[in-house]
Amino acid sequence: MKNLILLCAIMGLIQSPVPSAPQAPTKPNILIFLADDLGYNDCGMQGSKDIPTPNIDALARSGVRFTSGYTSGCVCSPTRAGLISGRYQQRFGFDANAEGKAQPADRGPRALDIKQTTFAQRMKALGYATGIIGKWHVGGEPGYRPTDRGFDEFYGYFPFGIAANNGNVPIYRGTNVVETPKNHMEQFCKEALDFLDRRQKEPFLLYLPFSAVHGPYVGPEPWLAKFDNMTPLHRRRYAADVNQMDDIIGRVMARLRERGLEENTLVFFLGDNGGPGGAADNTPLHGTKWTLWEGGIRVPFVASWKGHIPPGRMLPQPVIQLDIQATAVCAGGGTLPTDGTLDGANLLPLLEGKTEAAPHDALYWRFGVQYAVRQGDWKLSRTHIDEAPKLFNLASDVGEKNDLVAQEPERAKKLQALWDDWNAKNEPPRWIDNRWDGRGPDGHKAGKGKNKAGGKAKAKAK
Repeated sequence: MKNLILLCAIMGLIQSPVPSAPQAPTKPNILIFLADDLGYNDCGMQGSKDIPTPNIDALARSGVRFTSGYTSGCVCSPTRAGLISGRYQQRFGFDANAEGKAQPADRGPRALDIKQTTFAQRMKALGYATGIIGKWHVGGEPGYRPTDRGFDEFYGYFPFGIAANNGNVPIYRGTNVVETPKNHMEQFCKEALDFLDRRQKEPFLLYLPFSAVHGPYVGPEPWLAKFDNMTPLHRRRYAADVNQMDDIIGRVMARLRERGLEENTLVFFLGDNGGPGGAADNTPLHGTKWTLWEGGIRVPFVASWKGHIPPGRMLPQPVIQLDIQATAVCAGGGTLPTDGTLDGANLLPLLEGKTEAAPHDALYWRFGVQYAVRQGDWKLSRTHIDEAPKLFNLASDVGEKNDLVAQEPERAKKLQALWDDWNAKNEPPRWIDNRWDGRGPDGHKAGKGKNKAGGKAKAKAK
């Protein structure tokens, strides 16, 4: 029999199995959790002792926490315009929030410039299903809504905080107004879980910009009952909102695991800007939302991709929310444009431990008359209309207490020149906000009050 088999093989009557071609790697899903007005110190991973956030903390342990994670805006709309476009929003004059009474000098609609390519459009071109659930805040007019900008699905609302209008904000599914839920955050969770169930067999981009924890605070039950002993009341309600958001993040991550998707999903969690003071705690940073002090722009920032990103690391390299789009495109097998239409960097080599190099030589900010630039450990910033720029070494002075312009005049000139060159490539603001003069929304010099609960800086609903 052996001789017969050997003879057939020689004659070609028995063929060896042909090895199958290697399958192309599966494109990872992209999941983005965006908190609204979250205090820098209000997650356990950041040092909070009174607000438990076990699910956010677990996400950080499973991946990377950036200790110098930034957003390009210090208020809600500009940050979202930068995140969604992958560009400094000042490139197209989007310095201030999109809502408010139009000014005669306004240029163009108060919305994300139609010429900008969104991350939904880029991921859709790579074969991704795209969805947004929550707060859009970069234009509510026809032509500027999520389903006009590359999203297959939208459930949420267009303007600023829901609670600011006592919940009287229209809720949309696609372009149609639908019934207002009793608990917006819980409905956002339900919609997210449904999206995952329906889209689990195709690569997806799911963007979850939460309504929490924008003031005025909701403080829903049963989360409020967990903080019965917390005072004052606004801190207690704020804590309940943070805790509910953390709970929802946990439920979404659990659904990923149930569907076998966790190891094929690149997850980001970050805040949209610093906490507004009052109930929010930005310790150890100086300043609040509405300012370009660190307390207005440095945020909790986490990236996780189980099995791909070595877990449990804290990285000091400065990164910015603009990097999320570039990272997602590269993870999805795309190539980055070389025509200057993206300012973000691909973070994958840094996340995967293949490099320790900082992804940017410098980071830049402009909020009307305020401006700042960070290069290495050094930051030059002008945070008030009536004050000269100040220079800080963030490695030794993260609280920005010691102005070093007098000791380091040449360094200050170099950083000023860097910012001037960057800003020369930007548009002037297309609309204005009188609160960007450094006084903040309450008319006082922002950043002078405490950043802890009960402090002097009060949250405003803008």
